[in-house]
Amino acid sequence: MITVPAPSGPGAFVHAALFHQDLDEYLSGVGGFVRAALAADEPVLVAVPGPRLDALRESLGGGDGDGITWTDMTELGRNPGRILAAVQEFADRRPDRAARIVGEAVWPGRSPAELVEVSRHEALVDAAFAGRAGTVLCPYDVTGLAPSVIRNARRTHPTLIEHDRTLPSPGYTGLAGLSADLDLPLPEPEAPVARISYAHGGLAEVRAYAEGWGRATALTRDRLNDLIMAISEAAANSLAHGGGKGTLRLWTVAGPRAGVFAEIHDDGRLADPLAGRRRPSLASAHGGRGLWMIHQLCDLVEVRATESGFTLRLYVATP
Repeated sequence: MITVPAPSGPGAFVHAALFHQDLDEYLSGVGGFVRAALAADEPVLVAVPGPRLDALRESLGGGDGDGITWTDMTELGRNPGRILAAVQEFADRRPDRAARIVGEAVWPGRSPAELVEVSRHEALVDAAFAGRAGTVLCPYDVTGLAPSVIRNARRTHPTLIEHDRTLPSPGYTGLAGLSADLDLPLPEPEAPVARISYAHGGLAEVRAYAEGWGRATALTRDRLNDLIMAISEAAANSLAHGGGKGTLRLWTVAGPRAGVFAEIHDDGRLADPLAGRRRPSLASAHGGRGLWMIHQLCDLVEVRATESGFTLRLYVATP
């Protein structure tokens, strides 16, 4: 059985990538981690794609109600920007206990845009849990995922578990070493683009423009309302923190990932990379309430913070 290292002292944190070749190796590593957490009377969150959930449940004998919280990551992590807030909420329910979390944020079929934001998420995990005792185990299927995904996993996880061995990652760089890759320019839309510029006092105009344009798309009324709310939050951030002005672009895409895109660009900077990725409290000193809401409303949020300004590209899938 693969042994996942436990934190070595108060406030110590382990963020490990488990590279597995097949289902047996997966069940040995993840199942062993879960059993060890239960034996230590520590609640454990298992957030993995649905088929993996079923296999783990069977290998662990069910496990409902015995300290395991089961979550389908294809729902929780459809937008990778939602994952950190959810796992931190789980950890905060028992602040007296070390957090034990399985988070499988990558699976075959993820789009290139999603994979970039997954890497951003993984690179932020250590900062998000700084000073918090616990272990986050991230399984990676080396036979089903592209080599570039595995390379990024080596760069975002300080600890690697591979071939029954647990070692420090020689390629670990954290967020600083990945920033150049994560903030590459977004590809230009191939579809016709609607555009509006806005400045102080123009928030109502932005909302009206987005709603009028959105009525011609395939979005349901509820999902259009979600998109308009997300656009409004992003534009409000532009007015408050992005130089008092910004630009909104809108377009649709067809095909297997059919949906609606909204892109907001301004002259702002992202001072806190964790902004929007943790649930803000009413007394929060970190801000990020608007960004957090945007992540909850959209199916994907692409973030680019460069010298040329701050860009949010929002995606909402159509039925």
